[in-house]
Amino acid sequence: MKVLHVLGAIYPERGGPAKVAPELCRALVEHNVSATIYTTNLNITGYLNVPLNSPLLKDGVSIYHFPVSISRKYGYSRQLGRKLRETVKDFDLVHIHSLYMYHSNAAAYSCRKFNIPYIIRPHGTLDPFLRNKSRLKKFIYNFLFEYRNLNHAAAIHYTSQGEKDLAHKAMNIRSPGIVVPIGINVDEYAELPEKGLFRRNHPEFKNRFLFLFLGRIDFKKGLDILSKSFAKIACLHPDVHLVIAGPDEANYMSQVNGWLSELGVLEKSTFVGMLKGKQKLAAFNDADVFALSSYTENFGVALVEALASGIPAVITNKVNIWQEIDNAKAGIVTDCNEKDFTTGMLKLYYDPELRVEIGENAKRLARQKFDWNKNIVLMLEAYRKIIDGNLN
Repeated sequence: MKVLHVLGAIYPERGGPAKVAPELCRALVEHNVSATIYTTNLNITGYLNVPLNSPLLKDGVSIYHFPVSISRKYGYSRQLGRKLRETVKDFDLVHIHSLYMYHSNAAAYSCRKFNIPYIIRPHGTLDPFLRNKSRLKKFIYNFLFEYRNLNHAAAIHYTSQGEKDLAHKAMNIRSPGIVVPIGINVDEYAELPEKGLFRRNHPEFKNRFLFLFLGRIDFKKGLDILSKSFAKIACLHPDVHLVIAGPDEANYMSQVNGWLSELGVLEKSTFVGMLKGKQKLAAFNDADVFALSSYTENFGVALVEALASGIPAVITNKVNIWQEIDNAKAGIVTDCNEKDFTTGMLKLYYDPELRVEIGENAKRLARQKFDWNKNIVLMLEAYRKIIDGNLN
């Protein structure tokens, strides 16, 4: 089986598909599937220093980067489009990640032209909250391109039932929808760095109860809710501290700092930027509570990493895996508003035994539901059905 994955960019700060696609492909290779990635040379600012138009081999996966020539936001790459037209017929299946960018339209068009089955993973872009952003532009783009791309796909890949429920019927998509969770390598989170390592690098954390947000600094993450909830808690309990970690592509952190300053808790908050590798694991191990107050979240890779690390989490019911977490008692789930989120944060603050119980449940859930070793089997089963024409 030869599978091609197509995505707009693959730099680490991008999160989402940029992390998931390479790990999914690595898992495919471990199951004797030929996996290739076509992407662009976009970086968080500027462009990646990588070979162009020729493969870069990583973990058995061939990764091709193509130069973006017009519009960083749309990611137009004439050479990517040409490569797709020349080679897409060499693959059994194409897996397209995200919508509303050049790569997805070019890949779907080439697949239809050469009668190659393709899957689209919307990556949350069909959620009503995001559909309402730039609504007119998306309506026009959907009419011109995306409805055709979606309705001619062999399947739409949703990563949770919640994501599918919000999007599939609402968008009147004719292609079948499949739910296959993405995953992480859970074993990477079984052995965390020594306790206190993260705190030692930040003296302001000493003897503080740490609430940790880790993810892209973005409007959809509900950092306004988190700021207000944290401020209320800080007024009651002076021993708390808020840690915000993640890439800030659009300078959104300046707005968050403005909220924290207005609320009088800026000195009790620290922005540490993007954490990787051992630094990220150390933050997970030293945090007392993981907080994710998102207005929309199709899956939440950072959340699943936190679960695997055993951190008790408080999340909103706009995170599309909230039902799995709630059913497993692996976190506190609240409505998406300041009052309820504050209550959830305080519940974990006051109850150390509950934090331990939820942390153990979280690790168990991550291994049972979100480990690539298990989910790659589900993905392969879907691939085979599509290639054989047997997907119901």
